[in-house]
Formats: sequence, C-alpha cells, structure tokens
Amino acid sequence: MTPTAQTFPDPEAALAGAQFADRYVLITDGLALTAHGAAEHTLGRAPRWISRLTQLRNLAVRPFGLKTGAEPDMLPESRIGIFPLISQAPGRVVLGLDDRHLDFRMLVEVKDLGAGRQEVAVSTIVKTHNLLGRMYLAVVKPFHRIIVPAMLAQVLTKSS
Repeated sequence: MTPTAQTFPDPEAALAGAQFADRYVLITDGLALTAHGAAEHTLGRAPRWISRLTQLRNLAVRPFGLKTGAEPDMLPESRIGIFPLISQAPGRVVLGLDDRHLDFRMLVEVKDLGAGRQEVAVSTIVKTHNLLGRMYLAVVKPFHRIIVPAMLAQVLTKSS
C-alpha cells in the first residue's frame, strides 16, 4: 500500500494562524506501531536522495540565517531525526520548529482500525511570518509532496 493524500481537518487547532496543511495516510497490517515508533520509522533516517536534497536546502538557506534542523546540543531523546520533539501522547507525536520565516508542526498519528490494521498519518502544518517564509514555502512545497509520502512509506520497509 502507498500513502495517500488527505485534507488536514483543522490546521488552526494544531498551529494558530496556519496557512498550509497537508496529511498523508498509510494503512498497515500487523505492525502494532506506537506513534513514537511510527515517527522514528518515518523520520529517523531518510533515504539517500532525500538526505542530499536536505543538504542542498541547508546550504541554500544558511546565508539567510534560517535553522537547518535540530540544534547540535539537543539530546537525542528530545528529537526524532532532525526534528525537535514538542509533545507526545498516546497515538500522537508532535514535532516542529519555530523560526524567523515560519513555524511548522509535523504530527505523526497512529489509529488502530482493528484486525491488526493501523492508520499511520503524517500531517504538516505551516504558518509563515513574512515574505521569506512565503517564498520558502512556495519553493519547498513541490518537493514536500514527494518527500513526505516517501518517508511515510518507510514504515512498511523498516517494520517488516
């Protein structure tokens, strides 16, 4: 099964003032994932092509003083992959970062569907602050729509 795009129901509830939100969903069978486990499988390690795109992105935004991921002194348990962990509850992990140009949240949610099946969803919510944030979002959106489903699909390959 491949991830499918869905509309995120209420971006304002996740991040006040959000201008962008999307959601990708994958149905699993027999994996018994927690939200934290699903986040680790999805975001803990990127395929090489995504890592290379991220390196290019980091080089491009560094002159603008934008953050390029988790702070180097951040403890491993306070992040998943490069994303700072904001909160976690049963069935949901919230990751994110606030910066000068935009704030974003990434929600990883797991819902039991019964009979050993689970719905794993990754949602991204963004609030831009200025022209740089709006330009950045416009540039990364096409890549985001390819990268997030590819990362989410790792749940199937890493868990089996």
